[in-house]
Amino acid sequence: MPLLTPFRCRCKLGRKEAVEGSSQLPQQNYEALRERCLREGSLFEDSSFPATRSSIGSGPLLKKLPPHLQWKRPTELHSNPQFYSTQAKRLDLCQGVVGDCWFLAALQALTLHQDILKRVVPLNQSFTEKYAGIFQFWFWHFGKWVPVVVDDRLPVNEAGQLVFVSSTYKNLFWGALLEKAYAKLSGSYEDLQIGQVSDALVDFTGGVTMTINLEEAPSNLWDLLAQATYRRTLIGCQTHPQQRVLENGLVNGHAYTLTGIWKVTCKYGPEYLVRLRNPWGKVEWKGDWSDSSSTWELLSPKEKILLLRIENDGEFWMTLQDFKTHFVLLVICELTPGLLSHEVGQKWTYTVQEGRWEKGYTAGGRLQSPRDIFWKNPQFLLSVWRPEQGQRSLKPCSVLVSLLQKPRHRHRNRKPHLSIGFYLFRMDNYRDGQRRLPSEFFWRNVPLSKPEEFLREKEVSKKLWLAPGTYLIIPCTSEAHQESEFILRVFSRKHIFHEIGSHSGVVFSKEIVDQNEEQNEFVTKLFEKYPEINAVQLQNILNHVTLSGLGNTQPLFSLEACQGILALLDLNASGTVSIQEFRDLWKQLMLYKEVFHKQDTNRSGYLNWLQLQAAMMEAGIVLSDNVCKLMVIRYGGPNLQINFVSFVLLMLRAENMEDAFQNLTQDGKGIYLQKSEWMMMTLYT
Repeated sequence: MPLLTPFRCRCKLGRKEAVEGSSQLPQQNYEALRERCLREGSLFEDSSFPATRSSIGSGPLLKKLPPHLQWKRPTELHSNPQFYSTQAKRLDLCQGVVGDCWFLAALQALTLHQDILKRVVPLNQSFTEKYAGIFQFWFWHFGKWVPVVVDDRLPVNEAGQLVFVSSTYKNLFWGALLEKAYAKLSGSYEDLQIGQVSDALVDFTGGVTMTINLEEAPSNLWDLLAQATYRRTLIGCQTHPQQRVLENGLVNGHAYTLTGIWKVTCKYGPEYLVRLRNPWGKVEWKGDWSDSSSTWELLSPKEKILLLRIENDGEFWMTLQDFKTHFVLLVICELTPGLLSHEVGQKWTYTVQEGRWEKGYTAGGRLQSPRDIFWKNPQFLLSVWRPEQGQRSLKPCSVLVSLLQKPRHRHRNRKPHLSIGFYLFRMDNYRDGQRRLPSEFFWRNVPLSKPEEFLREKEVSKKLWLAPGTYLIIPCTSEAHQESEFILRVFSRKHIFHEIGSHSGVVFSKEIVDQNEEQNEFVTKLFEKYPEINAVQLQNILNHVTLSGLGNTQPLFSLEACQGILALLDLNASGTVSIQEFRDLWKQLMLYKEVFHKQDTNRSGYLNWLQLQAAMMEAGIVLSDNVCKLMVIRYGGPNLQINFVSFVLLMLRAENMEDAFQNLTQDGKGIYLQKSEWMMMTLYT
């Protein structure tokens, strides 16, 4: 690599950006800055977020820093630095000295969905090709996707170890750089010390968050989790306040990522398990179903081998009941709000409106007395109806309202969130959509919905069931004369939405495109018919589903192939797959279809050994040339090419074997199996 000299970006900020309290980021063109660095043979230095203590902050975080803090680039820290690796399949991030477990719990949830991750973290960045010391990330920032540019100078101690977020794979740096970009967006690393999992989840996705108080958890919590883990959701959770490590291994006042669920079959009956991960990358639960618990002996050998991973990596299993007992909040973030509705195949539309509470004009506060100034708050008119039945239908409509407040300072924690909420009124016989409603309206009408309490949160949301008609939404702060900007989002089947008295006009709802919606509907309807599926039924289902993108010839699954698939998925040796097991299979099929189609460049419906190797590598399985050639001989036809059905069988088996090895190895080099376990793994799978 040629020797590069530093290049300092001296951005000219406009007057708005230069003001201390502004929440605006400097405008930086990533492509132009990188090209300039490459042209001048220099490495980028970001003067808007410099490698100094000013970027770390001025509060308690400074006391946690090592005495001789240095800033170094990944190329100075490792001989072979990599930005990201698809082979690092396990959650590989560990928290540093910043108290941002909430951010890291959300980030780890993001890693479970590669398509969402790629939106935030462009994975084509590297330390070799066109490397100029500059990286870019994207965040959903109050209604818009915004790019954040950073240089790659990271704070390290004297030993060259990262002080903040790091990876268990010491040559991977995407997590540390993403944390730096989020710190820049938030004002400083210090501003990441306090936050909510829901805040980061929204910033990563622009999705809708649903927070469940586990002390008042619904009776169908397991069903909600089953739907959530299958759909495009990110899930985090938080323990009770007052941070400290408990005797049971949990950390109070801490955020975790929910990484999976599984219904196991014990000798005494079914048990419902959830899998969690501590962002520290260590310190685990010590109760039932922990790594060292004797409860694992209640399972079949295969189920135990594929689920139990004995390693202090921060990831562990526990029962749903223990989860409800020891955790206080569950946060589910979905890209579309279909999880909040029980209607199968429901298509959602949305609108976004910006507004502000301004002292003396629109900061009316809560509804307190008949002659208060509540009426001065921004007023939004909403008309909803069911599209398939027209506006005259009286059947209730599912509506989700989300209110987000913008930060009131460039540093997100410099000024705390205001307590916010919204009221909803029915508008019978209302005709004039441009005149604001006077105070008399609020004397005479009782709200249909009002805040149970005003929350000091970035976002408050509520699901409503409304009869078709016209409504009035009033977003407000808990006290009058408090100033802030906000965003009001509405999701429903069909609606129109606008602010009364504004010049923006009526805003019609836009349809949310959910590529997984047909798949979700298919799976849901399927298990209304088949609670459990055997090999014959599995063959019938797979051969009657159109797998688009595989050329003109649709794959034909034989009974033998379906028996093989069932054996790989059927952990408790029941001879059937449950809805959870089939959901996992369906997710894997979609991934395998994508990578198979990408490598099948001539659309023949087959892969040779080189294409097979590339497809497996993209799916996260690395095989040597010789092993790939053997797999084509084993799973392919006489022409030494492998079709999609055989590719599915190979991938499922490879995934199973890799999981089994990772769960059983103590040092990453070898494993020990009893004869019965060896026979189970080699013969049944």
